[in-house]
Amino acid sequence: MLKKGEILRRLSDSQIYRDYEKAFTEATDLPLTLRPKEVWDIALKSKKGENPFCALLAQSNKSCAACLRTQDKLTAESSASGGPNTVTCFAGLKDSVVPIRVSGEVIGFLQTGQIAHSNPTKARFSRVTKQLLEWGVSVDLSRLEDAFFHSRVIESKQYMAMVSLLTIFAEHLSTAASQILIQSSNDEPTMVVKARQYIDEHSGDEIPLNEISRVLNVSTFHFCKTFKKATGMTFTEYLARTRVEKARNLLLNPNLRISEIAYGCGFGSIGHFNRVFRRIVGTAPTDYRSGLHGGKSVKVKS
Repeated sequence: MLKKGEILRRLSDSQIYRDYEKAFTEATDLPLTLRPKEVWDIALKSKKGENPFCALLAQSNKSCAACLRTQDKLTAESSASGGPNTVTCFAGLKDSVVPIRVSGEVIGFLQTGQIAHSNPTKARFSRVTKQLLEWGVSVDLSRLEDAFFHSRVIESKQYMAMVSLLTIFAEHLSTAASQILIQSSNDEPTMVVKARQYIDEHSGDEIPLNEISRVLNVSTFHFCKTFKKATGMTFTEYLARTRVEKARNLLLNPNLRISEIAYGCGFGSIGHFNRVFRRIVGTAPTDYRSGLHGGKSVKVKS
């Protein structure tokens, strides 16, 4: 059976999702993303329609941490209730998620928001600024104020209607996810399905070719031929891409060292990790992480 992350990846790449994301953002001027249950970064970061105020806050680790806590609360409450959920962050902006389910289990969320229900005021911005300074956030306050007063304002009834549209679309995606699951089970040989599961579960360990052939009770020649025909990749390349994909997710967590990630994902050395990561992703792990977290922070200007 396909893992949740693979199902979400296929949904994200599907034409139905790409068309809907484009239509939703063009119609509402709001960002939209299809994301897993657990993420280490702001889900709407760098999406078309992203609130400029939120984009500036994402450049600072401390304010970003506050946004991540709000995001965690958002998804935890939605997972518990099984339905859409909206929360308000410390700055008075609202985010919403709608769950995507497969076989009754929540595998991810549609997320949108970064809006206010009322016009921003000097008093509210003063409270936001005070909180940021107490946290020791480094940010250009003049730019932040301009972005704050350009935040999108949508009255509650209209915004909830948008969330209702996402709820309807989430049902369509849940149906599509179930179809992906069935098609994968029907199209791939049982041996390949089991091989994918084994690789995903043991990618952090050393997996010699003869070991996986032994586990599947087939010859290495038969396994390699069947796996390449079904996946379009050799076993070695598939294993490398699985490890790199896990590394990319772990690089979202700024508290993990590159070496921890490399060895935790099954790479025997930092050098090997760097070479494989650069070949598949196109950039070094350190540069990839730097791009994720916005590079250098901006100094406070009073």
